[in-house]
Amino acid sequence: MQQPYAPAGADAIDRTAAAVPPPASGAARILVVEDDPTVAEVVAGYLARAGFTVERADDGPAALARAHAHWPDLVVLDLMLPGMDGLEVCRRLRERAPVPVVILTARGDEDDRILGLEVGADDYVTKPFSPRELVLRVTSVLRRTHAGAVDPAPRRAAAGLAVDPAARRATRNGTELALTLREFDLLAFFLRNPGRAYSREDLMREVWGWDFGDLSTVTVHVRRLRGKVEDDPGRPRLIRTVWGVGYRFEPEAE
Repeated sequence: MQQPYAPAGADAIDRTAAAVPPPASGAARILVVEDDPTVAEVVAGYLARAGFTVERADDGPAALARAHAHWPDLVVLDLMLPGMDGLEVCRRLRERAPVPVVILTARGDEDDRILGLEVGADDYVTKPFSPRELVLRVTSVLRRTHAGAVDPAPRRAAAGLAVDPAARRATRNGTELALTLREFDLLAFFLRNPGRAYSREDLMREVWGWDFGDLSTVTVHVRRLRGKVEDDPGRPRLIRTVWGVGYRFEPEAE
């Protein structure tokens, strides 16, 4: 869907991109899915100047075809696409593999943002947006994705749950869990820090690596994680709500 956008000039793109940290793992491949050619051009330009290899698609079917032909390291995905919306594209991508996804959505469409997180997106940026912020968020997601492989933390286990950061594998009672990038990081963090209450701001900083952001992102991910690790997600015993504070992981809960 066309969105009003005022792109920066080439000089501004070069200056801003030069201030963006380089990708954590070389020329990561980014698939930009956006039907507005102006937005797509600006986003692709910033990402390319930050050192990424960029491919583009302007609708859902084209995005799936490009992803299947050459699997990307991350997808920047507009929600409002012709033919097949971004939520369905995200669902289909995640049916194949847990590729990180950063969604683009119009400012104020809170329900769409939450739905995007519910189907497995790792982050979102609202339009109109700063391309530099988008590049920083893409870089942050990729760094978190590869952190375990570069400097793996030890395996952790409690309450029938286990995580292997090097393999990016989590199990519950021996059965592998289908977790998104952030769900895995959140569970690993809880297993490393049992019995202590953390605010949503704490979790945003420690798990997402950001000192800013929409705290509903944390709320949605906690809810999704509970749905996968709790016997009764409506009455959680492991990931407890600490009213007025945030959340606490209680592996010895009775």
